[in-house]
Amino acid sequence: MVESNAILEMSNLRKTFGGLVAVDSVGFGVQRGSITGLIGPNGSGKSTLFNLIAGTLKADSGNVYFEGEKMDHLSADKRFHKGMVRSFQDPKLFFGMNVFENMLVPPAKQKGEGPTAGILPMRWKAQEIDLGKRAKAVMSDLKIYPIARNNADEISGGQMKLLQLGQTLMNSPKLILLDEPTAGVAPALTIQIFDKIKELRERLGITFLVIEHKLQVLFKYVDYVQVMHRGKIFASGSPDEVIANPELATIYL
Repeated sequence: MVESNAILEMSNLRKTFGGLVAVDSVGFGVQRGSITGLIGPNGSGKSTLFNLIAGTLKADSGNVYFEGEKMDHLSADKRFHKGMVRSFQDPKLFFGMNVFENMLVPPAKQKGEGPTAGILPMRWKAQEIDLGKRAKAVMSDLKIYPIARNNADEISGGQMKLLQLGQTLMNSPKLILLDEPTAGVAPALTIQIFDKIKELRERLGITFLVIEHKLQVLFKYVDYVQVMHRGKIFASGSPDEVIANPELATIYL
């Protein structure tokens, strides 16, 4: 049964790779409009769980519901079109394109992508202009517009993270799954990224599920925390409740 205010709900998700159980009967809800942290030591199953939610991996068993609709039969691109967007720990960018061009790839239903319409500019020119304006606005908001003409392989790791966040915003997402958005990022930029996540939640109503290892930062921003360990949900609750769990330090040490 899907929770009344849950935008995302999982029940009994399980994924194995040979004899390894990567995700073991995981089930929890992500409340609409929340920022929820997903934490746990390396190898605990967090990224595999993200892949199951986003549809890039198929679960052995269990269910994923998004806005009350069962997602298990839908491919990753169809989940994306419904408003479920994810990022990757290592940004999946088009390194032969510049930053501006990378921003223009994600939007769905681009008229110029069709084999016939592509050679008829009058069919797609207005949409392309609108997408360009949207990309400029998002890049300006994230403070990466000055590097718009730089190739994606010429920018810093932190700028790549911001570019990837910008790409997720180009398709009017309802839920964003962020896989370590500040990995390898300097402390000042880490705070900037989380400030932006909080602002986007408050301004646009976007829900976030965030994998993050910088717990001292994460706990200042999230509403709820889910702790994974050995493929299972080990603990859950508010940041204060999770911090108070005497066994939390044990699984990290």
